[in-house]
Amino acid sequence: MSQLGERFASAGEAQLSALLLAAVVAAGALLLVLVLGDWGARIATLYLMSLMGVLSLAVFTGNSGIVSFGHASFMGVGAYVSGILTMPAAIQQGALPHLPDVLAGHQLGLPLALVMVVIAGLVAGLVSGLPIARLSGSGASIATLAMLIIVHVLLIGARDITRGSQTFYGVPNLTTLSVALPIALAFVVIARLFKEMPFGLKLRAARENEVAAAASGVDLFAARYAGWVLSITMAAVAGAVYGHFLGAFSPKDFYFDLMFTMIAMLIVGGMLTVTGAVVGTALITGVIQVLRQVESGMDLGLVQVPVIFGLTQLGLGLALLFAIWRRPLGIAGLTELQLPLSGRRASVPAPAAVAPAPSQPARAGALEVRGLTKRFGGLVAAEDVSFQVDRGQIVGLIGPNGAGKTTIVNMICGQLAADAGQAHLDGRSLAGLSPSAIARAGLGRTFQAIRLFDRMTVLENVTVAALAVEPGPIAARVAAASLLERLEVIGDVTRLAGTLPYGARRRLEIARALALKPRYLLLDEPAAGMNPAETDALVGTLSRIRDDFGLGLLVIEHDLRLIMRLCDRIVVVNKGQRIAVGTPDEVRRDEKVIEAYIGRRKDRPQAVPA
Repeated sequence: MSQLGERFASAGEAQLSALLLAAVVAAGALLLVLVLGDWGARIATLYLMSLMGVLSLAVFTGNSGIVSFGHASFMGVGAYVSGILTMPAAIQQGALPHLPDVLAGHQLGLPLALVMVVIAGLVAGLVSGLPIARLSGSGASIATLAMLIIVHVLLIGARDITRGSQTFYGVPNLTTLSVALPIALAFVVIARLFKEMPFGLKLRAARENEVAAAASGVDLFAARYAGWVLSITMAAVAGAVYGHFLGAFSPKDFYFDLMFTMIAMLIVGGMLTVTGAVVGTALITGVIQVLRQVESGMDLGLVQVPVIFGLTQLGLGLALLFAIWRRPLGIAGLTELQLPLSGRRASVPAPAAVAPAPSQPARAGALEVRGLTKRFGGLVAAEDVSFQVDRGQIVGLIGPNGAGKTTIVNMICGQLAADAGQAHLDGRSLAGLSPSAIARAGLGRTFQAIRLFDRMTVLENVTVAALAVEPGPIAARVAAASLLERLEVIGDVTRLAGTLPYGARRRLEIARALALKPRYLLLDEPAAGMNPAETDALVGTLSRIRDDFGLGLLVIEHDLRLIMRLCDRIVVVNKGQRIAVGTPDEVRRDEKVIEAYIGRRKDRPQAVPA
């Protein structure tokens, strides 16, 4: 098992990738200086400052999938905090005569001022993240836009501290290439490592599929909150560095124009990778420099180019549209820059070489469903449904289409709130718990329509769930690799889950659920879409899972022959009500079940087909 840990400890590969990216950024900056001299140093400094802002945005937006429009305003917070703390006392008395005593007269050096900026950014992130982390999708993006406007208004309104909409001057020009380079390189490393850390993995899982992430034990609020707080802290530092480059600025310098530029850089390069942030920032920085030269007018000898106002914004807009049209995932796509050796394709040992896991005796306990009821307006999806799944037992939940089976499972797992009744896990009520809390309590599940994290690797899919129960990230990767071996999911664990064939996708979803170390596993139509050979293999897999892990299994399935072969007991529902429960033989001959499946006919068979 230690060999598995060494093989799949991708944190080491992330570190190499981070260092390689940092080396590329440093080499590019130094090359500009060597080739273009002082002008190259200025362009390199502008690039590095832009990269800091884009990387702060990438930490949250790239990993969560939520486009943030608010980061520029928090860059402004960092610029003002650092500007006040470093401003010479003589200038401060004239520029800010009404500055509160607690902020006046410090005249700190840049390193200490940046420490204070980190604290200010951390506080700003903690406060602003409380509403943001509770939202998702377009709602969260709109909330970040509101945050941009709110902070902008606050900066204008705090005239005694910021001079309002007037120019805030007297800030020492402390940002040079030697200052910007190490901070930008640190940002590259932080952003790249965060992506592979537990919070980064969880945030990416939530980006891919929120429902599946919650069912894998991911606390969506905690993951988004951590990503937001880190990114806002980084944005504040980036703003401080930018402020010391400008020397004089106002709130409009940290408003829509800056935010649009950073989003364009991130989207053009590739929102989902740190490499994309590095590439997109470099490309757009170059485009901006060229367009600004053209915008101010040029003499090309035979042709005199006039002054063209707004050309830079027009060029950015066109670059953004072209990137979305031709490269929706950006120039870098899903690929991170890494050393050839670190990018080798890891494979799981052949199943025959893996010792079979010892069977675990089923312990006492039961998943009890008591009187679950759910109504959608006038439609009763489930009404007073009760049954029990014992540890070590496979129970089938069957019924015609629309009978309420998936609704019942969603209520058990917390995805739907029951109107009445509740489920108990080994005597503990699950009422009121979030889906992630229920998953961590010992209840794993799969879905009727497969829900994988398609743009994450096979190993990452299972690792995300393992993080909820394992003591650390290395242990989680080892446990995930072991499950993939035992379920014979796929040989290449670095393959993206979205590229797997159907049967492997089903097994991967089961492996992810098992990574939670559940006491009960709920499978929603696991054989859907499978051919007869795959269905036969699934029967063996589920029986082995029950024996090896000592689980209780609840299986929803339309394939009656599979249910009759697999299950110890069967619960039958129709029109939201439980109509029968018993062994397969008892259920096959139950009059209500026959009527539900076959209907009232004089010549009907005397049993449901086995």
